[in-house]
Amino acid sequence: MRLLVRFVKQAQRSAQVRAIYHSNFSTLSDLSGPLRDSSKGETSSAWLCGSSPHIVESVREFVEVQVDFISEQEEQALLRELEPGLKKKRYEFDHWDDAIHGFRETERVQWGAACEAVIRRLRAHAFPQDSQLLGPVHVLDLDKAGFIKPHIDSVKFCGTTIAGISLLSASVMRLVREEVKTDWVDLLLPQRSLYVLRAEARYKFTHEILKDEESFFDGRRVARHRRISVICRNLPE
Repeated sequence: MRLLVRFVKQAQRSAQVRAIYHSNFSTLSDLSGPLRDSSKGETSSAWLCGSSPHIVESVREFVEVQVDFISEQEEQALLRELEPGLKKKRYEFDHWDDAIHGFRETERVQWGAACEAVIRRLRAHAFPQDSQLLGPVHVLDLDKAGFIKPHIDSVKFCGTTIAGISLLSASVMRLVREEVKTDWVDLLLPQRSLYVLRAEARYKFTHEILKDEESFFDGRRVARHRRISVICRNLPE
């Protein structure tokens, strides 16, 4: 039984129309010029854009991206601990509910001192102090050719918040309102950033990691390479 059975339910495909863009861009620092500020009635900011100003503002309080949440040295420390175990596994392309393609995964309970400090900082930042957390940290290794289809994590096993650190690559996470497929927002997740999804963003929107060939943010190319995410969740109340 694969580990993610506890976290993800049946994938749900979004039916929205996606525009085709032409530009070169891989990380947040590669942006030429400022992005439009959604607080001024536009549809994007440095890490958040969407189908309309209204949807961006309605989601803003439930999503967060912290750029450079960890240092290069902390990223390397995490990779040193994770790579030996991940290398023993094969990338899989036939997930139980067809939600993930090109992945391998594991759980981690114990960490070395440097990595433990990172996990403590993640939890302190993303979760209320009295929040009951899921003990094991979920580690998802996505191949360059891999992707995560639209899904909503099972409310039976996950609480109101999910938070993850992105290693090795930038990516774009798309959230689509489950009841209105034309309402969507994109989150730019640079390498070494932290993302947090809370409340409505967890329960009323599907989330996905876009394929490399579909990976654009606000019309700018975001090259997707191999990506490891270190994910923490709280327990249902």
